[in-house]
Formats: sequence, structure tokens, C-alpha cells
Amino acid sequence: MTVDEGQVVLCEVEKPLRVIAEAFEKLSAMLIAENNDLGVARFAEAASLLSILFSSLGIAFRFAEVDYAAKVRDLMEASKSFDKLPSLLDHDIKRNSVRRQGCRSRNLLRVKQGMELVKVLFEEIISAEGNSLKESASTAYARVLASSQGWAMRKAVAAGMYSIPTRAQLLKVLNEDGELFSFLIFLFFRFKVNFNNLLVE
Repeated sequence: MTVDEGQVVLCEVEKPLRVIAEAFEKLSAMLIAENNDLGVARFAEAASLLSILFSSLGIAFRFAEVDYAAKVRDLMEASKSFDKLPSLLDHDIKRNSVRRQGCRSRNLLRVKQGMELVKVLFEEIISAEGNSLKESASTAYARVLASSQGWAMRKAVAAGMYSIPTRAQLLKVLNEDGELFSFLIFLFFRFKVNFNNLLVE
């Protein structure tokens, strides 16, 4: 499944968040069973499902959606040459290319960063009071991405924050109620991959 195909699948189902939660639950089980030796294709397929969450947040996160999708597509392509994530990392480490722009281990890190952004964002959404999500989105961006981006991008994101949907609008887009929404995000939070071998800032 490609990244675009994954987005189409989620757009066609009634409960996209449930599909995401189920995919990451399965990935967590595989991670335990395979001792963190996770397949590149499996990881990329699950990661591709998160793109719809970026797109549901409006133009403020459009840049993140585009960059994230491109990096996931690259991992999909990498799965033709590398079966497991550790072998992909080892390849770039041996070639001393982990800091090289566009290398696959660096793209893997960017995907991890995108997943972290989603995680922090939805943690903030769950804990926030009221209907506005602007503060939650601003906090998540500041914690995860702001330090790695230039002034112009930070200004553009700040301007886009005014178009962030409300909590009610987001739940409507995802076709979920508040209580189940929190539970499904909890399932996603349980998923963790050990990237300790990836020494890229």
C-alpha cells in the first residue's frame, strides 16, 4: 500500500481513527514479538495512515503533511531494498551518511518526528479545556518542530493556527465522540520504536 492509497482507504472508512489505532496496536504487538526488529514496509504502511490526521487540522499543518507523506513514500521505496528498520539504519551508519540531507535514516527520523507531533498534539487536545484547539496545536508545534524550522516557516505556521478546527469540528471530521477519541489516542500512545541507534539532530 502506498501513502496515497492509505489516505484513500482512510477517507473511505467511517471511523479513520479506529483504523489507525488498530494498525498501531498490531505494530506494537509485532514490535514485542520481533524484539524491536520491525519491518520497514510494515512501519511505513502504519505511518502512512497518520497523514489524514495532519490534513484534518487545516493549513497550519499542511507543510507537515506534505513533508511527512514524502518521507513515508521514501520509506516505502526503501522497503524494496531493506527488510527491517535496523538494517536500514546500519546501512547509513556504515556509510557515515546519517547526517546527509535526504538519506533514508534521516527520513526515518523525520517520520518519527511527525509521529511525535501527532502524539503531543493529541495529548494536548485530550487534556485541554474548552472547544478551541489553537493553544494545543501551538504547544505541540513549539515542542516538536519549531526549533528545527526557520523564521519564515514559524511565522507561516503561527498565521495558520487561526484556521485550526475546533474540538467539535475535529471530532466531526474523524466521526468520533470525545470519550472514545481519548481511548483510541491512548492506544496510539502505547506504540514506541527504539531509534536509539539513529544519531541525527
